Amino acid sequence: MLNYIWAFMILVGIVYGSITGNIAAVSNAALDSAKEAVTLCITMLGIMSMWTGLMEVARSAGMIEAAVNKCDRILKFLFPRIPRSHPAREYIATNMIANILGLGWAATPAGLKAMEALSDLEKERTGTTSAAASTEMCTFLILNISSLQLIPVNMIAYRSQYGSPNPAAIIAPAIAATLFSSLVAVIFCKLKAAKP
Repeated sequence: MLNYIWAFMILVGIVYGSITGNIAAVSNAALDSAKEAVTLCITMLGIMSMWTGLMEVARSAGMIEAAVNKCDRILKFLFPRIPRSHPAREYIATNMIANILGLGWAATPAGLKAMEALSDLEKERTGTTSAAASTEMCTFLILNISSLQLIPVNMIAYRSQYGSPNPAAIIAPAIAATLFSSLVAVIFCKLKAAKP
């Protein structure tokens, strides 16, 4: 469906540019945008590589394991039905830590592994493979979407790429917005889990 929307918008732009005699401007804008997209991808690739590498160094140094242990109470509150020794807890904690630090790309592999582990846990509980998501899977997904961030690395990189005089000015509003969205997510999840 999204492909149709984008195709429609491109087609409308080309038709409008042709009718108004601005087809050269449409062509130039398309070429400039393609160049800008490649430049932005290269910039973001460098940032992603740096932060993903730092997460791997932290994991090898035992910092991630220590942080997971510090998150024990939070994980117990958010996911009371996950056994303490289950691997899903480590993946969830790693994902949450990476998101809090604004490392969305580094959070993705841990998030995917967490969902796999939660699916395996649900299989162990029920003995069957279910197409429906478990309560823990839904809670994790909602928390991952709301994603409390202390350092919005992506936004700082975008602002820097486009010449912002103060790229880090986004930090305070981002903390406020993501803290609020995360609180709403936790309240929502707890209310839904309490319903019979």
